[in-house]
Amino acid sequence: MDSNGRARGPVLVTGATGTLGRVVVARLRSVGFPVRGLSRRKHLPDDRIDWVVGDVTTGSGIGSAVEGIHTVVHLASAPYRRGYTRSVEIDGTRRLLDEAHTAGVQHIVYTSIIGCDHIPWAYFETKVAAEELIAKGPIPFSILRLGQFHDFVDRALSSLSGIGLLVADRKVLAQPVDTSDVAERITAALRAGPASGIEEFGGPEVLDLRIAAQQWLAATGKRRAILPVRIPGKLGRAFRDGHLTAPAAPRGSRTWREYLAAKYSPDITR
Repeated sequence: MDSNGRARGPVLVTGATGTLGRVVVARLRSVGFPVRGLSRRKHLPDDRIDWVVGDVTTGSGIGSAVEGIHTVVHLASAPYRRGYTRSVEIDGTRRLLDEAHTAGVQHIVYTSIIGCDHIPWAYFETKVAAEELIAKGPIPFSILRLGQFHDFVDRALSSLSGIGLLVADRKVLAQPVDTSDVAERITAALRAGPASGIEEFGGPEVLDLRIAAQQWLAATGKRRAILPVRIPGKLGRAFRDGHLTAPAAPRGSRTWREYLAAKYSPDITR
């Protein structure tokens, strides 16, 4: 907030149409931040958000998007898409930083992943590279390493159930977090200003994958066997060592079970 208690702004949100982006945009608007959304596709005029067409992988429209912006919330991401992932996470972040610095942006908030610096997975490694670009760059910054989104865990289990069973390494722990809690944490980061460091933020509970799968089956009413597996190699070891969790860090409030109840049994939660 500024010295008069007003929301700083305006704010550019990259990835504004994504799973997290939609929730962040709604939250920022609800507390008075003027919001501009970056999208690769043209949107109908909307008096709640200023849409700009642009693409971080090519640089198209980025200069216009950052013009007059105080803070950038960089959510654009492309997980598990090989070369395109690198184009978004690393090359796209570099382009965005260059244009934002030229435009006089005062703060960039970047969302990363809990454990990305300990887990030998290509997507996580691009997150570390993007963090380094931001931390060494010319714009004051805040980096939020997040737990796995409830939505992501839900989609992963739904996809697995399509083959007739679920698989889970019960020694792998995760700390799934709700996008509404993340949006609130990002809003707090904007109000506080640049942290010049990395903060971790997960959900309110640490779960092993088997329990998460059991709760998902109970909520969805699906009948599937859960096949116990052991994820091999260095990747599995990193998962089992708890690097997907940050139990000592700040936490959200919405549990995995509450997310499932709201999605699959909404009448019960009213």
